[in-house]
Amino acid sequence: MHAGADVQELIEELIEREGGYTNRPADRGGPTRWGITEAVARAHGYGEAMAELPRDDAVAIYKRLYWLRPRFHQIARRAPKVAAELFDTGANMGPGVAATFLQRVLTALNRNGRDYPDLTPDGRVGPITLAALDAYLAVRGAEAGETVLLRALEALQGERYLRLAERRPANEAFLYGWLANRIGTA
Repeated sequence: MHAGADVQELIEELIEREGGYTNRPADRGGPTRWGITEAVARAHGYGEAMAELPRDDAVAIYKRLYWLRPRFHQIARRAPKVAAELFDTGANMGPGVAATFLQRVLTALNRNGRDYPDLTPDGRVGPITLAALDAYLAVRGAEAGETVLLRALEALQGERYLRLAERRPANEAFLYGWLANRIGTA
């Protein structure tokens, strides 16, 4: 597991895991390079062939769309390992899904609202989510609290992968790799 949340290092590790260009018929993401789908690249303004997407463009997309926009950099100031996990999950499932996982876990761990109020799982990290994270870490301790958050986030991620494979048999081709290469890698 990655020790911290240096975004450049996280991006480089992610790109290494994702590899170069792929275009597998069973993959709903379609043509992908460096883990960036064609739809995301086009939305970012890239108009050339996906097989030629420059690595620097992928780095910029990851930083903007999967780190800064979802405010995972603000999580990193408080819990760097959690931020690294959210970044990796967000790159694979969407940052809103990753943020929703965090909100759900924080709500479930607030001891029926005694430590901080329940969160609305809206997939957006804002002042209320950050305050809940601060309160959680204050009550549970930074190191132990972060470890438990990581376990819970990974459990939700694994359950989602399994559900994707159950609902769409073509996804079974990806399940082993998702579990081997995504859980516990951030």
